[in-house]
Amino acid sequence: MSKRSPRTQSSRPRAAEPCPCGREAVYQDCCGRLHAGTASAATAEDLMRSRYSAFAVGDDTYLLRSWHPDTRPDRLDLDPRTRWVGLEILGTTGGTPFHTEGTVEFRAVYREGGREGELREHSRFTRHEGAWAYLDALPE
Repeated sequence: MSKRSPRTQSSRPRAAEPCPCGREAVYQDCCGRLHAGTASAATAEDLMRSRYSAFAVGDDTYLLRSWHPDTRPDRLDLDPRTRWVGLEILGTTGGTPFHTEGTVEFRAVYREGGREGELREHSRFTRHEGAWAYLDALPE
């Protein structure tokens, strides 16, 4: 997600609760492993889903860690009033374990101040030191 996007709520799901990324897995077996640093993303889509989940749980440390150093901001100010409530993957290119670059187009739904909104982005990912990293958003 880009630096200017609406961001997060501040509560991490319990380990056995559904993962915010929308996959049919519990948080500890899905994005929680990536957030904890015990696993790494196998694909660009896995990284994108884990970054969405990091916004949803307020994990700015993971967001910065998974951001390519060439485009990473010095810090993030996550807004605790923004609650991320849904993710839809619209398409991907490349980004498999056999690629060094990939894109993920997605739609993320959020609630803020009693109103619902959405963020659509076509994100670029690349390998950095062997791991997937968020690079930036393609211009619309």
